[in-house]
Amino acid sequence: MRKSIYTYAIALALPVVALMTSCEPRELKAEDVLVANEDQLARELAAENVNGEYTVYNINDLIATYCVLEEGNFESEESQYRTRAIYHGDTYLFAIDTLPTDGPGIYIRGRITTDDYGGNFYKALVIQQTKDWATGADIDQQNLRISVDMGSAGGMFQRGQEIIIRCNGLALGRYANQPQLCVPSYNNNIFASSADQKVGWAPGRIPSARFRKATRLIGAPDQSKLVYDVMTLAELDTKYLSKYEDIFGARKADGRLVKITNVHFTGEYDDYGKVAQCTHYNGSDTASVGNPELDKNACTFGPTTGNVGYPQSRYVKDDGDAHKVLISTSEYAKYAFFYLPAAKYVGSIIGILSYYMDNGRYDPDGGEWSITPNDMSYILPECQTEDANPRWIPVEWKKGVPQPED
Repeated sequence: MRKSIYTYAIALALPVVALMTSCEPRELKAEDVLVANEDQLARELAAENVNGEYTVYNINDLIATYCVLEEGNFESEESQYRTRAIYHGDTYLFAIDTLPTDGPGIYIRGRITTDDYGGNFYKALVIQQTKDWATGADIDQQNLRISVDMGSAGGMFQRGQEIIIRCNGLALGRYANQPQLCVPSYNNNIFASSADQKVGWAPGRIPSARFRKATRLIGAPDQSKLVYDVMTLAELDTKYLSKYEDIFGARKADGRLVKITNVHFTGEYDDYGKVAQCTHYNGSDTASVGNPELDKNACTFGPTTGNVGYPQSRYVKDDGDAHKVLISTSEYAKYAFFYLPAAKYVGSIIGILSYYMDNGRYDPDGGEWSITPNDMSYILPECQTEDANPRWIPVEWKKGVPQPED
């Protein structure tokens, strides 16, 4: 009798085991995630478009083709931009151009230059293009910001990963004069700082599922293929900062991947167009001066803004202090409360060149320009090695511990 019960139990269990085995997810292979080669990519693009019609645009050509009007094609009586959008009556710092949903496929292609792990590129990517897609020839880098409503986007869209995006139904916009791929978004946050100037339409984040559906990964991430503008501050000033003080030219320079050499931090910050000295922390438990949790001018990379959320900017200069540029850090970055390195630490900074102008404030001294690193490893990397002379060992602010002398 007992043997019969065991036999019956095994007979019942076998289908359950078989069912559980059949429900196990299939192991992903590289071809399930990545486009392996150009032939496969061409076949896939042709298959998803009516009559196989599509164009892979160079980034600057896409903007020139679909952003014809300065005010974009979105503004109307029913869809008003925020009041901060217009500068001097005919220049739009905020604008939106919607792209056709139907018709031939509209694509852009580039390699990701940003990483959100350090916290400086929250729900945002920048892509770089260095080849003309029509001819295959090498070109000067073209770049575009992409606003994506995706936390930890760097997990899937890693730095150095080449991607191609179907842009049909999305939009091209300018947010504080910075061109980007986006969707229209309406802001009605009446509790925001200067809320009366911010209510209205502006470029917004592409929903996560929509972006993943529109985007293919081409090959594996390869950071060695990223192209940098390597230059001194004097060369940066000549090539971009002074040349593109005009708002229109700045749009093409924004987003470039740069490496500036032989610079040092000065312990200064930008105070609405004026250079001001950062404050130091004396180690008192009750002190607010120099405490980055309370003092927005503390001598750290990204002290508090009181949760307003704008990037904090700290100056670097070259030898002789003849040229300078701002280094931009979010208060939510992982290294925000680390002290600025002393002036004796001289090296390079790698980051994204930015031109941010949100309310028509024009600083003839170049205050709209900044460089945003991915994280602290891109800040004076030569000074963080064992054989550096002198070697910079980053120190994080800690309540009750005074700021180091250097």
